[in-house]
Amino acid sequence: MSEHVHDAVILGAGVSGIYGIKRLTDLGLDAIVLEADADLGGTWYRNRYPGCRFDSESYTYGYSWSQEILDAWHWKELFSGQPENLRYLNFVADTFDLRRHMRFDSRVERMVWDDDAHVWRLRLVDGTVFVSRFVVPSIGPLSMPTVPDFEGRDEFEGDWWHTHSWPDEPVDLSGKQVGIVGTGATAIQIIGAICDKVGDLTVFQRRPNWSSPLNNRLISEEEMADIRSRYDTIFANCAATPGGFEHVPRWGFWDDTPEERRTLWDELYQEPGFAITGANYAEIYFDEKANQELSDYIADRIRARVDDPETAEKLIPRDHGFALQRLPLESGYFEAYNRPHVHLVDVKENPIERVTATGIQTAARHHDLDLIVYATGFDAITGAYDRIRIEGVGGQTLADRWRDSPSTFVGVLSHGFPNVIMVAGPQSVSGSTNFPRAIEGSVDVMAELLRQAYANGHTRIEAEAEAEAEWVDEVKKYQERLLIRDSKGWFTGYNSNVAGHQEGTIRYQAYFGGAPRYNRLVDSLIAEGFPGVTFA
Repeated sequence: MSEHVHDAVILGAGVSGIYGIKRLTDLGLDAIVLEADADLGGTWYRNRYPGCRFDSESYTYGYSWSQEILDAWHWKELFSGQPENLRYLNFVADTFDLRRHMRFDSRVERMVWDDDAHVWRLRLVDGTVFVSRFVVPSIGPLSMPTVPDFEGRDEFEGDWWHTHSWPDEPVDLSGKQVGIVGTGATAIQIIGAICDKVGDLTVFQRRPNWSSPLNNRLISEEEMADIRSRYDTIFANCAATPGGFEHVPRWGFWDDTPEERRTLWDELYQEPGFAITGANYAEIYFDEKANQELSDYIADRIRARVDDPETAEKLIPRDHGFALQRLPLESGYFEAYNRPHVHLVDVKENPIERVTATGIQTAARHHDLDLIVYATGFDAITGAYDRIRIEGVGGQTLADRWRDSPSTFVGVLSHGFPNVIMVAGPQSVSGSTNFPRAIEGSVDVMAELLRQAYANGHTRIEAEAEAEAEWVDEVKKYQERLLIRDSKGWFTGYNSNVAGHQEGTIRYQAYFGGAPRYNRLVDSLIAEGFPGVTFA
C-alpha cells in the first residue's frame, strides 16, 4: 500500500482543526486533516443528545479571525444548541472551502517517529499509511468517553449508549422508562431537556455536582447587530479575563458585609452563563471560608427549588466547594426532581450491582428500564492521546511518559516527541478557560512554529527538557495556589471512573495561571524566537 506524504497532518476536524487547516493552507503547506468521524464538527458532531448546547455565550464561542464570518453569522440564542453549532462550523468550512483538505472516517491507531528522516509515520485502523514532517493533534480535551463496565452491561435488551454516541436519528422517548447513569454536565443538560418527554426517568447518581442556571434566551436581530458592532471590544474583554469570558472577577469579599455579598449573589444567580463564577469575588477560589459561604448560599438555592427535602440534600455536593470543579450550567434541572415520575437513586447508598436484560439491579431493588443513557463523562484532556499509540524518540510511548501526569512545554510540545505540535494540549489554558478563545491562540502558536521552521529549513522541532520541566513546575505552582488543588473532577485528572487512573492521584492537566498570564508568556516566546525550543 502506497504512503500518503504531506508537510503536516492535523488530527481532528473540530473547532481547533478547522482553524488549524485554514492557517496551514494559508501558509502554503501541503496539509491534511484526518478525522475519525464521518464528518467535521468534533464535539458538536458527536454530542447530539437533547439539551446539548454552549455554556459560553455564543458570540464569545465563535471564531474571531474572520471578519466575513463575524459579519455574516447570526447567533440565534445566547447559548446556542448543538444543531446550530454544527451548522456554524459547516458554514465556516464551506465559506473557505476547507473540506477538500479533510479526510473523514480516518482514525489513527499508531504514530511512529523516524529520527533519521525527521518524519512521522501514521497508520490508520484500515491500514492506510501517512507520512508527515509535522503532526498537529487537535483532538480536544473531552473527546474520549468513559462507559462503566458494569456486569451484564451488554445483556440489556433495550437501547443503550453513552451521550457521546447519541444516535443521529431522533429518539422517541414518549412513554419510555429511561435510566440515566451520572449527574455530571451532560446529564444535567439532558435531564432538564427530557424530563417532560419520558414516561419515567430514574437518575443514578454517584456524586452530585454543583450547578447554577444557564439563563438562556433568544438574540434578536437588533441585539445581534449591536454585538457585531462590539466584537473587537468583546474579544478584547475575553482576552483580559482569567477565564476567557466577558465576566470580570472582583476582589473585596471581606470588605463587603454578608448582606452585600448575598445581594451580589442574588444578582449573579439571575445573570447568564458563568457570571456566578466569573464575576464573583476572586477570593472564592483561594479562601476556604469565602468559598464555604458561597457554597452555603448555593445549597440554599437548591433547597428552595427542590420540593422534597431529602432529595434536595442528595443533590448538594459535600466533597467539594462551589466552582472548584468545572461548573455545569442548567435549565430546569433541579425542578425536574419535583415531577412524580423522576426518581433519584444514590448509588453510594444503593450501589449498582449489575445490568440485567430489563434494567438495572441495585443493592436495594431492580429498576425496570427501556433505555439506558450513560452520562458518565470523559477521560479528560489526555484520554484522546492515550487512544493513539504514539511512539517517539527511542520507541518511548507518550502514554507511558504521561502515565502519572502529562509533561509539556506550554501545552504545545512534549520532549521526546519532536514535531508533534499540540493545539490546546495538556497544561495549556484550554482546560481552564473559554475553549475557543484558548484554541485560537494555540493554533496561532502552532502556525508560527511551522512558519519559522519552513522559512529557515528546519526539519525538527522539540521542547528542551529543562524548559519543559520549568513549565510543569509553573503548572503545579498555580494549581496548588487554588482550592481546586483538592478537586476530584477532571480539572485535576482525579477521575476514579477512568481505567488506569489511580483514585486519589492528582494529575496536573491544565494551566490555572489565567489566560492573560498564559498569553503574555506565549507572546514573549514568539517575540524572542521560542527560547526553550530546539530547531534543527
